Amino acid sequence: MPWRDRFNQIKIEFNGMVGGQQQQQPPQQYYQQPPPVPGNYPGNYQQGGGPPPVPPHPDQQQGGAGGPPPIPPHPPQGSRVYWQPQFQSHVEIAHEWDAKTGHGTDGWGNHELQNYTDQSHNAFHTPDGRLVLRAVANSGAGDDQKYTSARLVSKQTLTHDRGVLSAVIMSPCAEGIWPAFWLLPKEPFSWPTDGEIDIAETWNGDCENHTCLHWGQHDQPDKHRVLGTRIPDMAQRPVQYDFVWDQPGGQAGRGRMLWYIDGRPVMKATVPAGTRPLRDMTILLNVAMGGNVCQGKVPRDGAYDMVVFALSMAHEMENGGWGRFDYDWSHPGVPQGNTY
Repeated sequence: MPWRDRFNQIKIEFNGMVGGQQQQQPPQQYYQQPPPVPGNYPGNYQQGGGPPPVPPHPDQQQGGAGGPPPIPPHPPQGSRVYWQPQFQSHVEIAHEWDAKTGHGTDGWGNHELQNYTDQSHNAFHTPDGRLVLRAVANSGAGDDQKYTSARLVSKQTLTHDRGVLSAVIMSPCAEGIWPAFWLLPKEPFSWPTDGEIDIAETWNGDCENHTCLHWGQHDQPDKHRVLGTRIPDMAQRPVQYDFVWDQPGGQAGRGRMLWYIDGRPVMKATVPAGTRPLRDMTILLNVAMGGNVCQGKVPRDGAYDMVVFALSMAHEMENGGWGRFDYDWSHPGVPQGNTY
């Protein structure tokens, strides 16, 4: 995404958006899971300690006898939640996600290093109900295996003209690592004019979330909204991210959007004219490595896990619904983000 190269050049100009150069945080071996999400799961790993193995498919564990249990249905009709992917070890990733593969054009537009694969060592479900995207750096491997990772695109779109997309994510925070949770229109689309919405990103272990909206080229500063939010303990715990939208009739140039971190509104924006309806947006999860956004820094050998504890789409927000959305939208303390 070429705009990011420009973004790196100007980000220091925005006080409060990017807090200067941050000292690299060493990869965390394990984190203690805070309530309400139970259990522990490894985060980042340097070569030597090694990550846990990818869990085998239940068919392999059971010798194929009887086959895997049936995939549970999506939330029943009438539920507040209308989509919730099944993070269960017997459910194939391909059931609800398309895996993008390869190096992309010009390193996915940013001279990134990773080769995205559709292999189970780069994306898998765990027995305790998590989705893991694992980026692996191995400088001693062949060219296509030096840096491997996963880039998943949901088969489900936002579907409705209003709703809330929620995720609880443990992000890998390390030099040369760039995890992202974001939205693009369903293919085919024209980038960036059809719109891009970034919900959760962190670069080079800076422990800062970068909330962004883009619908123009990097030389069109008025067609970008960007804001940084410091999360000092991002490397130690999962963080909840919510994106809430209300676009009557799906009309471009109409509608409102709010981004939340741990229940706090951090940025708002109106829907830009000329963009695709928000109901056409798909969800992307990926872990990029190196490239322009990471300022050319290369990750040390090891495995870096982006762990998704929960992901869902609902008709309205918890704890206040659309009344809360209207209140937060009107609050003068919720910023609209910066232009370039």
